[in-house]
Amino acid sequence: MNSSPFTSLQTERLLLRRLAEGDLEPFLAYVNDPLVARYQSWESYTEPQAREVIEKQKTSEPGVPGQWFTFAVELKEARSLIGHVALSVREEDHRQAEVGFTFSRIYQGKGLASEAATAVLDYAFKSMELHRVIAITDCENERSIALLERLRMRREGHFVENIWFKGRWGSEYLYAVLRGEWLGRRAL
Repeated sequence: MNSSPFTSLQTERLLLRRLAEGDLEPFLAYVNDPLVARYQSWESYTEPQAREVIEKQKTSEPGVPGQWFTFAVELKEARSLIGHVALSVREEDHRQAEVGFTFSRIYQGKGLASEAATAVLDYAFKSMELHRVIAITDCENERSIALLERLRMRREGHFVENIWFKGRWGSEYLYAVLRGEWLGRRAL
């Protein structure tokens, strides 16, 4: 496993980096958009809460068991934060992790989340040498489902009314991909 501190990842259109002070305004804008937050664990963020997240992420490292690391996603062309991809290594098994993503509504549907998630999965399997990465999504979240299937993650579970979520029972899908599967596809 790579033990050097995280700096950044780059794709054709994106820079994935740590959250920074200058991200406060765009971060607050997208996390407080009701349509973006609809399937997330939060309803909204206050400015102090957002500042706390940004401050904590400045010194966090990917791969700390039980903690989420947020990869800030910056559109190179605009030099601004457009969303984030988060990764959490499981506390009970350091070879497995969960990935999630949140993007500003105006940047959805352009392949940017797929590009960012691909970069994070490459990092997870190549640099962190993880064995397995999962993603959990609400069964009604069509965009998330489509993204996970574009990433060629396998739907392994369908949990019916397994979570009390925002005032009602929700159902979820669990997706997963193994290191060997991911690296084998990326080598083609």
